[in-house]
Amino acid sequence: MATKNKAITREDIVSKYMDEVLEKGQKPKSVYHFAKENGFTEAEFYAFFGTLEGLEKEIFRLFFANTVDLLHKNADYHEYDMKNKMLSFYYTFFEILTANRSYVLQSLKIDRNPLKNLVQLTSLREAFKEYVSEILTDDYRLEQEKFQKFQEKALQESAWLQLMMTIKFWMEDSSAAFEKTDIFIEKSVNASFELMNVAPMNYLIDFGKFLFKEKIYSK
Repeated sequence: MATKNKAITREDIVSKYMDEVLEKGQKPKSVYHFAKENGFTEAEFYAFFGTLEGLEKEIFRLFFANTVDLLHKNADYHEYDMKNKMLSFYYTFFEILTANRSYVLQSLKIDRNPLKNLVQLTSLREAFKEYVSEILTDDYRLEQEKFQKFQEKALQESAWLQLMMTIKFWMEDSSAAFEKTDIFIEKSVNASFELMNVAPMNYLIDFGKFLFKEKIYSK
């Protein structure tokens, strides 16, 4: 009696897609080609994803989801203030990106048009903005006069831009163990919280010096 093939899972499809992009240096031409070359049917693909573009977005969303899952497994994380939760997120998220660095670099540079590459990050963007809103503490809200919804949205957008800057820095970082990215994270998060609190400019000056040194000595 012939054994029935094991049903393919969402995770299987994600893994096969990442492998194909890395091995061939390009995206599959179509769902048909992708499914045929990897031993499953189009119907099985469409049970989980509507398009290849949707699959690409899901990969970066999964990097985010895995980060948050790891954070919540740490009992101490729940006691952190907003800044330390953000720092924990950054360090964990970039550990996951580093574990998948070859795919991230390939996928974010695969198209000559940078904007087309960034479309892959739209699901990550929405998930990250929601995360920022969730860790926004009552203490921070109380510190801000007449805190309004538009201010929260502005904070989400600025946090997203900061994450994008950090991804770009990490992609270009050639230091051992990406230690310069760790420094960038610490200084940029400190600087952003100084801005939110309208506090002394020490962290901003420190972050500015770091960026200046990187520009001067990396040439």
